[in-house]
Amino acid sequence: MKIKNRLSLYFTAVSALVLLIVEVVICVTFNSFVKSDFYGHLMDRANVAAQLYLEADEITPDSLSHVRDRYLQKLPAEVVRFYNDKNSASFIKDQNQFWTGDVINAVRKGKLAEFREGSRQSVGLYYKDNQGDFVILVSAIDYQGNKRVKDLIESMAFLLLFVTILLFIISRWFAQKALQPMDKVIKQMQQVRASNLSLRVDEGNGKDEISALAQNFNKLLEHLENAFELQQTFIINASHELRTPITTIIGEIEIARNKVRTNAEYDELLASVLNDAVKLKETITSLLELANVDMNYTQPAYLPVDINELVWELSDYWNNMKGKGMFNLKILHLPEDESYLQVLANKALLIIAFNNIINNAFKFSGNKPVQCDFYAGNDFIRIEITDLGIGIPDYEIEKIFESFFRADNVRSYNGNGIGLYVTNKIIKLFNGTIRVKSLKNDSTTFTVEFIR
Repeated sequence: MKIKNRLSLYFTAVSALVLLIVEVVICVTFNSFVKSDFYGHLMDRANVAAQLYLEADEITPDSLSHVRDRYLQKLPAEVVRFYNDKNSASFIKDQNQFWTGDVINAVRKGKLAEFREGSRQSVGLYYKDNQGDFVILVSAIDYQGNKRVKDLIESMAFLLLFVTILLFIISRWFAQKALQPMDKVIKQMQQVRASNLSLRVDEGNGKDEISALAQNFNKLLEHLENAFELQQTFIINASHELRTPITTIIGEIEIARNKVRTNAEYDELLASVLNDAVKLKETITSLLELANVDMNYTQPAYLPVDINELVWELSDYWNNMKGKGMFNLKILHLPEDESYLQVLANKALLIIAFNNIINNAFKFSGNKPVQCDFYAGNDFIRIEITDLGIGIPDYEIEKIFESFFRADNVRSYNGNGIGLYVTNKIIKLFNGTIRVKSLKNDSTTFTVEFIR
């Protein structure tokens, strides 16, 4: 069952139940009022009967006539009985014993009684007179009141049915309107294929659950796109990057075998082969690193990572590698709550990302000291890594995160253009951002931020 139909049924069922309870309360209250009102009429009849039969000798003929006029308006199926102290019927010609002695005694004991006998309503009145003490019992059937109650119940039932149908139609319309953005998102999702993972669904106003669903789906698409892109990059470029040095090595060896050469020439040849082998090793290492990132994109294992501890570990590592004081870590600010130092990420991948930046900083600056500024607040964490190297031309800054791209001024350095591409992917994987600011032949600063 579709969500819109389920919501409509739930809303209609709850509303109908509430309406049913209200109608039941109204019907019960109205029925109680009708019965109470009829008991009042019966009590009036009992008092009138007492005045007619017991007080007739004490009132004027005009008053008696007035009493009789009132009493002539009988109630439906009315029965009136007077019972003396022996529980025998008196005064009325029809002296059948309509009520039992138990009922008569109960009225005499309680002085006043109201009770039901099937469809009949009855009242009893204990009346003292100079002729004796009597129990007056009056009974009748409230056909008109019962009909009113029945009509009310039928009307309420029809109203309940009509309102329930109307509520379902209205709630179905509202549910359709409320879920219309979801239908739009679903149609956009259906258009996503492996060939167009760059497609994104509309996130709407970003304030409701549907927008949250669209945002998370877009993040999933972004991760899938990155994973596919990494896989395609690995497959397309691996063969090219591996083939070039291997072809060079094979060519140099074949040339060397054509004739006998001097020791100096063999040394030169071996040096060239060694250089190509080193490049091949670097390429294989980078491709394995790329494959590792690819695997973590498809099978991420996120844990809280303390970035403060991470940068101190990097500081210790690079100071041991390059010499004390070569990696200068400066803590600008730390939050009071240590939990604000944590980022949900994969520590191994973060180390790869930062090591790529730091390694480039040393390589392109001729192993000059590298500055690292660390700032952690309640809203964000920022790491700035600055070198004193050759810088990056302005027109090439936007391209440095592309796979296998190398700027014009670094082609003489060893490398393959994968490091920054991998770094960018890792930082984005953990919802971070990376920016670059560079002055040619002066310095380059990489800024990594994680926003809370």
